[in-house]
Amino acid sequence: MVTGIRKKFDRIKNLNPDILFFLVALAFIGFSQGLVESTFNNFLKNTFSISDLERSMLELPRETPGFLTAFISALFFLFGPRRTAVLANLIAAIGILLIGIFSLDFSVMLVWLFIFSIGQHLFLPLNSSLGIDLAPAGKHGKRLGQFSGVLNLATILGSLVIFFGFMFLKLDFRVSYIIAAASYFLAACFLFIMKPDKPVPSHLKLKLKKEYKLYYWLTVLYGTRKQIFLTFAPWVIVKVYRQETTLVAMLLFIAGFTGIFFKPFLGRLIDKLGERFILASEAAVLVFVCLGYGFARTLFDDSTALILACICYVLDYLLMSVSMARATYLKKIATDPDEVAPTLSMATTIDHVFSIAIALLGGVLWAYLGFETVFLTGAIIAIVNFFSALRIRIPNRTENPEHSL
Repeated sequence: MVTGIRKKFDRIKNLNPDILFFLVALAFIGFSQGLVESTFNNFLKNTFSISDLERSMLELPRETPGFLTAFISALFFLFGPRRTAVLANLIAAIGILLIGIFSLDFSVMLVWLFIFSIGQHLFLPLNSSLGIDLAPAGKHGKRLGQFSGVLNLATILGSLVIFFGFMFLKLDFRVSYIIAAASYFLAACFLFIMKPDKPVPSHLKLKLKKEYKLYYWLTVLYGTRKQIFLTFAPWVIVKVYRQETTLVAMLLFIAGFTGIFFKPFLGRLIDKLGERFILASEAAVLVFVCLGYGFARTLFDDSTALILACICYVLDYLLMSVSMARATYLKKIATDPDEVAPTLSMATTIDHVFSIAIALLGGVLWAYLGFETVFLTGAIIAIVNFFSALRIRIPNRTENPEHSL
């Protein structure tokens, strides 16, 4: 046993220092996400008493930075992806700090939310591209799973702070967001310590390539599926089932704790079974998750329906990590390794065009036809996603071992 522990410490000691710095940065980012995700819907409800339609319309300023990601990234990729990641987390820190301290009314809060969202969305594709860059050849899924597991553990800690803080320590939204801002700032510091990488060549920054058309299409479907989870799934629990901050925090804790083990396992499965199988399986499960959200209350009593909705939320959260498979799929089909980071940024822009559309459409459907229609639409999208994933084919290319560790 002692020998095994010594071997693990030796492995950690011999790791590329940039991997350790990236892991610590991800831990601070995950902690911030746990604080914000556990509270934001209740913050909106308790502070501004917004309607269902207003909640969906909120996604316009929140998700517009995602649409702009490719263009913003093109400006800052001059500094290289790692330095751009530093900037992204500094912007997120400023945004969430302003939300916590200076949200004098709803319209002012929207401005701060826009700033916060720029930071979040700028880092979103960089998370995957930096993780892939730090992965051994042929083990991209495994490495992304490990990084995602660390992010998950930190998210758990954030949600636990919210759960116990709100229940026993009279923690409020303002203090929560100040702590989140400090955590984002520390993440930026550790990303800054990482060795700078080379800038992305200018001719690769804003291009759509026909070789990636299936990847772009899967990105479109992911954008719509993701938005249903981010916007409407927690809103069902908060608004339809009238639950408080502590339940959302507890669900994030359960999902996050499970994710510590699930995400590294999923990463290994991606390497072993391939992206086609993993993405198709995700879509199949998601059909039932969407139907559970939408119709549990129709089929069962309120208590049972709430339990089913909570189970769906945890499953939905875990399924979000399948985005790793889309990133590794792009890595495998990329005609040039330097195209991965800008293509991931372009994909974020593409998926947010449809994220914004589904948020607005979903709000109208919820307001006029009921929340069930939102999730029925989600189930239909999942079916389309299933058949699209079956079209994945991986070309035979020799892996470049340059980044093997």
